[in-house]
Amino acid sequence: MNALSRNPLIRFGRWLATPAIPESYLELIDPLLGAGPRGRIEQVIRESSNAVSLVISPNDAWQGALAGQYVRLGVDIEGVRHWRCYSVSSGDARRGQRFSVTVRALDGGHVSRWINERARPGMVLMLDQAAGEFTLPQDGQSQGGLPKLLFITAGSGITPAMGMMRSLASANREADLVHLHYTPDDASNLFAEERLGLALAHGWNSQNLFTRAAAKSGAIQGHFSAKRLEALCPDWRERTAYVCGPEALMDSVSAHWQQAELGDQLRQENFRPALKRDANARGGEVRFWNSERAAEASGDKPLLEVAEQAGLLPKHGCRMGICQGCLVTLKEGQVRDLTTGEVFGETGDMVRICVCAAAGNVTLEL
Repeated sequence: MNALSRNPLIRFGRWLATPAIPESYLELIDPLLGAGPRGRIEQVIRESSNAVSLVISPNDAWQGALAGQYVRLGVDIEGVRHWRCYSVSSGDARRGQRFSVTVRALDGGHVSRWINERARPGMVLMLDQAAGEFTLPQDGQSQGGLPKLLFITAGSGITPAMGMMRSLASANREADLVHLHYTPDDASNLFAEERLGLALAHGWNSQNLFTRAAAKSGAIQGHFSAKRLEALCPDWRERTAYVCGPEALMDSVSAHWQQAELGDQLRQENFRPALKRDANARGGEVRFWNSERAAEASGDKPLLEVAEQAGLLPKHGCRMGICQGCLVTLKEGQVRDLTTGEVFGETGDMVRICVCAAAGNVTLEL
């Protein structure tokens, strides 16, 4: 039961206002008083030409977040609510406390581009509770202090790491931290000045590595490699490592840690699922029961994309198979899980359509 439900005036108001509910009237006065977690954009900070940070003031229904977790935002665009997951880029936030997320505009990203171009202070977003385990050890988990830390990030993968660094700084937690950040060029190097200031203030080793030739003179260039890691962080084997970024970086880092038999010391956060696409996999006709539409689909194409190309707008969030926001009931046929290659399906199964493809003819309750 939330705080509004416990309020005796609200309970009396429900009786008085039936068949409507008091929250419906309160929402007209202040959208934050509506039911469920939601937040008002207090500030839009332009971080680069294609990235903004939203400072969000949530209502009391939102329970807070740890730095490094992600939050699903519900954004209403042309009358349709779209859900997307974004990492918390501020430090830890308690219930009702302001927090920030940083959104990079992606090519073809309908919601991320809308946020970058149209988000304004005063707009209200729907929120889900924070989730994810890509976080620092909490005080009760780190007796004797934090372990030695290594952050390896690239592109917008900097956002959860930035949140953790801000959390460390605001709580004045001592940390032996090495941070290697891969970025195409100076213009795309998010939070560069702040990260430099934090490193100088707290004695951290923060390195930017530029992956394009346009890097400034004297800067370190190149992609992740075992040789470069050894040169920049010789004691990497002794550190608890966090990696977040594009699939290529994630795969390279994970393979290196596994080869060293140190996989249990590596924590990963990925913004794209590692899909096992097989161009020869059998697809079929996908029928959408509720909307009475159908489309042909290959056996390696996520059903969410099939539905969108058929003109449907299914609810979804992370597009990675994590948040469960895209679950749809299977009525007939079988599907292929693109993260594992497994073919499954019985009538009534719930299917994550963002990471499942048709394995023959299939009918979905959409």
